[in-house]
Amino acid sequence: MTVHSSDRKRLCAVAVFLSLLFCQLVIRFYSLQIIQKDKWAQAALAQHQCVITEPCMRGSFFSNTSVKLGHPGELQPFVVDVPKFHLFIDPDSIPERVKGQMAQELLSFVLATDKYGEFFKKSRSRKIASWLSREERDVIETWWKGFSKREKVVRNAMYFTTEYKRSYPFGSLLGAVLHTVGEDECKPTGGLELLLNSYLKGKEGKRLILRTGRHALDTGKILVEPENGADVHLTINHYLQAIVESELEKGVKAANALGGWAVMMDPFNGEILALAQTPSFDPAHYSSYFNDPELIERTKIKAVTDCFEPGSIFKAITVAICLEANEVLVAKGRKPIFSPEEKIACINGWFPGRTRPLKDARPYAYLNLDMALQKSSNIYMAKIIQRLVEELGDEWYRSSLFEIFGLGQKTGIDLPAESTGLLPTPGKLHPNGTLEWSLPTPYSLALGHNILSSSVQIVRAYAILANGGLAVQPHLVRKIERNGRVIVDNTKYRASKQVLRPQIARRVVRGMKFVTKAGGTSRRGDVLGYTEVGKSGTAEKVIDGVYSKEHNVSSFVGFAPAYHPRFVLIVTLDDPERRLIPEVGRNQFGGVSAAPVFREIATSALAYLGVTPDDPYGYPPGDPRKNETKADWHKEVVALQALFDAWNRL
Repeated sequence: MTVHSSDRKRLCAVAVFLSLLFCQLVIRFYSLQIIQKDKWAQAALAQHQCVITEPCMRGSFFSNTSVKLGHPGELQPFVVDVPKFHLFIDPDSIPERVKGQMAQELLSFVLATDKYGEFFKKSRSRKIASWLSREERDVIETWWKGFSKREKVVRNAMYFTTEYKRSYPFGSLLGAVLHTVGEDECKPTGGLELLLNSYLKGKEGKRLILRTGRHALDTGKILVEPENGADVHLTINHYLQAIVESELEKGVKAANALGGWAVMMDPFNGEILALAQTPSFDPAHYSSYFNDPELIERTKIKAVTDCFEPGSIFKAITVAICLEANEVLVAKGRKPIFSPEEKIACINGWFPGRTRPLKDARPYAYLNLDMALQKSSNIYMAKIIQRLVEELGDEWYRSSLFEIFGLGQKTGIDLPAESTGLLPTPGKLHPNGTLEWSLPTPYSLALGHNILSSSVQIVRAYAILANGGLAVQPHLVRKIERNGRVIVDNTKYRASKQVLRPQIARRVVRGMKFVTKAGGTSRRGDVLGYTEVGKSGTAEKVIDGVYSKEHNVSSFVGFAPAYHPRFVLIVTLDDPERRLIPEVGRNQFGGVSAAPVFREIATSALAYLGVTPDDPYGYPPGDPRKNETKADWHKEVVALQALFDAWNRL
């Protein structure tokens, strides 16, 4: 057979073409298998496996069970993370013939009929239900095993993912202090959850899962272990918190007030033992509060954020400042401004710069320090402050309030949004252009007016009187632990900075012991069976920049026992109803409405703490336990009353 040259050329061309094509295939194969190996391997794996987030548990908050000395109990959480489950389907893995039936049966468990259309979308993953409990998940899985086997549907056409959700064993207890974490973006809503988020949040892990009919999508290999958040051990005790919240709620109802708040603190180490307010905030239903302009106010920690004029509870501070002035003047070789036993005339209420005279609840001819505290005299306090500013000046007065008692500055408590309050400054202007400190300002300050303070600031100030003159740091965190290792430790903190002479603190305490006894303005604050120190206060609320004659903030602050106190406690009621209670007094006064709340909280708290009654005979007439000859402070009260009567025969 003869091969023509044209045929030979054609065969050569075909051979060359095939050779080139083969070379191109080799090059392409080399590119895919060698050069782009990782890329296509990952693409192939992506069809069969993927990496998902492995959830971590957020840290918990624990109660201070060690506060009851000798009786530390088991760890008691205020909040814990519990596992919840999200339900997903893989529509592409569900045969068309069973989609309708599966949708009806599955959605009947979760009551989500609006999700019916999700079964017919072209997708590998559609969420059907969120935040299911373990019990709900178990019921659905039991149904799914039977349904998938019977209808021959691959196992991972339905699957669950796990996420943790905050749970509150005590309901709304301590709600405003703790706050919570939002479900959608897992962001803290406020309180300690926000402040301590960097400790609490933990780190998520990673899990490798296989996308095959034989492997469920909620199982797989852990690539990175999740790291749970750190646990926070609070200074607050759950039992004391429950006492304070319960009695505060009763007191608000009895006074028909808009609300109220209370703070209990150890005066020696600054540990906040209870911090309550009513109406309360329930973190389990946080969205209903943040979506309602009237309820959002409950999410604030009012003892920290809301300031008010303290009124007469400030008079103990006034006395302490004047006694300090005495010491300063004596050290300079000068005469003191007054003596606690001095007979001071209290008829004339006119003071420099004032357009109206000061008045007391009743007219008094003469008073000494003990009588002035007992009767809550405005004129006496203004008299001794007048002497102070004449001798030492406004600047000394202001700096003493700031440096000794920390007024006009934040306490540094570990809570967000703390208010500074307002302590007037000589020479400084208000935003409206008027002077903060004018000629009559010292006399207003002496009575607790023209100054704004939070309840936490007042508790800190009274702690200085209670502990013998030591500045104390209020705080709520005892320690923070991660994996058994303490990373923050406040358990050894004790007040140590002396800011007020111990003898001054003792003298103020002595005078204030008359306040809750016969002849005092706060008889309803007497803690039966125990000694106590306390002072009531009533101030007009400022509404639209004007003092209201119809609305008040009423408070009572004190500590018990008197000389070795276990706690300082302030109770503040917002706008108690203005009415006369027969044989008691006007309901809006702190000694009438707030003092009984202090008494009931203190009585229950001291019993829980195991404090032995130090006034076992100090009970009211008719009580078989009463014994006047043995009752604490009876002789002193009788003697003071006799002197008062001799000075005030008007």
